[in-house]
Amino acid sequence: MSKYQQQIENEIALRGTMTVAELSELLGVSDQTIRRIVKPLEESGKVQKVHGAIKSVENPMTAPFQIRMLHNRRAKAELASKLVELIEDGQSLAIDTGSTAGFVAQALKAKRNLTIVTNSAYVASTLSMKPGNRVFMAGTQLRDHDGASFDRTAFATIERMQVDICILTVGQVHPERGFLVNEQCEADIAKAMSAIADKTIFAIDHSKFLPATAAGMVKISGLASKPKIVTDLPLPKSHCRFLKEAEVIVAKLG
Repeated sequence: MSKYQQQIENEIALRGTMTVAELSELLGVSDQTIRRIVKPLEESGKVQKVHGAIKSVENPMTAPFQIRMLHNRRAKAELASKLVELIEDGQSLAIDTGSTAGFVAQALKAKRNLTIVTNSAYVASTLSMKPGNRVFMAGTQLRDHDGASFDRTAFATIERMQVDICILTVGQVHPERGFLVNEQCEADIAKAMSAIADKTIFAIDHSKFLPATAAGMVKISGLASKPKIVTDLPLPKSHCRFLKEAEVIVAKLG
């Protein structure tokens, strides 16, 4: 597979659907070149041509996780691409579970020789198939709705590792309470990953910056370092305090 074919396959997997013009602009080649590159991908069943666009045929997720992957897909793909600019070949990463982490995993396929520890079966399967990567699956018992593990062996595996960067996701960001997740086990995993990392990066799309707290959400506390936030749009005024508490990097939506 050529370099351009791999790039096109990765970008379409990230975004779901892209036009020939979008791919041409992204790769810096002509529309005719894109059509020529896409043809063998279509013939091999790796992508599908529909109404002048190229569509992904991947569907590896369970139904609830798939729905979350479709929500704000373009925003998550943009911020994932921006986040990956912060990652160097050969680095070690801890990655949690969640739909945005899934987009980050897809974008990380452009990097080489990574070492990854994750409690997400989707992240592990996405990155373990890339030659040169070393992937450690944290945990043995997986949740049925997202393929994530939070059992004792998940924490034990994470605690034995040391990584350059941990990449975390959230259910919501509250202007006062901060980073929130749906369950205590998710907050505990985030804290454990941050503890083994030199740097912490949150991947958060704009829809998670909400003024009110959903009932029962759990705060992530005890982060080991001042985090970065990679998001797709500038923070709302209600969340401007995070500009002082974290380095905020905004992806430019194309």
